[in-house]
Amino acid sequence: MLVLSRKISESIVIGDNIIVRVADIRGDTVRIAIEAPRSIKIYRGEVYDAISEANKASMGLPQNDFDLPAPK
Repeated sequence: MLVLSRKISESIVIGDNIIVRVADIRGDTVRIAIEAPRSIKIYRGEVYDAISEANKASMGLPQNDFDLPAPK
């Protein structure tokens, strides 16, 4: 995992067409602005997890069939 430090208004670029910018920091909350093509799906982590769990449950498969491999 790559960890970067950024200040308000600073950004990082992912690939050729995704820009993530720190919009605001208030206490322990960071607001992030993301510019990406509409074809890229973007979810909050907890929403992605809920969708993933719902998909697994609807298919009746064991949970670990869809788990991502651990980072090296």
